Amino acid sequence: MRILITNDDGINAPGLAVLHAIATEVAGPTGEVWTVAPAFEQSGVAHCISYVHPTMIAELAPRRYAAEGSPADCVLAGLFDVLKDSPPDLVLSGVNRGNNAAENVLYSGTVGGAMEAAIQGLPAIALSQYYGPRNAQTANPFEAAAHHGADVVRALWDQGHWDQSDYRVFYNVNFPPLPAADVKGRRVTAQGFRKETNFGMSPHIAPNGRRFLWITGGPQDVPTAPGTDAHANLEGYISITPLRADLTAHEALDNLRSALE
Repeated sequence: MRILITNDDGINAPGLAVLHAIATEVAGPTGEVWTVAPAFEQSGVAHCISYVHPTMIAELAPRRYAAEGSPADCVLAGLFDVLKDSPPDLVLSGVNRGNNAAENVLYSGTVGGAMEAAIQGLPAIALSQYYGPRNAQTANPFEAAAHHGADVVRALWDQGHWDQSDYRVFYNVNFPPLPAADVKGRRVTAQGFRKETNFGMSPHIAPNGRRFLWITGGPQDVPTAPGTDAHANLEGYISITPLRADLTAHEALDNLRSALE
């Protein structure tokens, strides 16, 4: 089995090392794990691609590359350059430092990397580690992902819904903010919405007098509705959410046709 891995926290991020270990276990002794990850942190870039400028890529070690671009750029680099003659069987993106549940899905470069792989027709899974008071300050905040990640990936590979649609299904996995031993199990969930959590802007004046705007986030410990991702994570479960890149509001089509056509 050949697996391509990427992330949005950058080539030197500890979560990428966790993902490499997960992928190595899943690929098995005769498999291959190839890394193409951003040279620098790309958090929050979503499904961005570097459409108007080239992406430099460098081989750092055998099967390990860094690209000056987004996670989606890295997936494209992996498919059309690094592995152009031997495409991967599976693409994994992560393990992200922090959750990519609820509205974070829309901003996540980690999810964006998996989305690009799915658009290219490949099975793909995004993996993220929720942070909270019970794991953020521990020696290994990625313990839950490291311990349970390979089992989740294998379960999805063997039993997940892998369709051949134009916008094919890919998966978003979030590990709860707990030590590995306290994880209660897995839940298949919908994407949630934190009603009190929104991004905003905060102005600051630099020492040179120039005005800058910093993005501000909201609290991440707000539960979403039962049956959704962040709710499951805060209850101690690994959330597994099937996603598609199709953004059409299908339920609105018939009424809108009646009114406007």
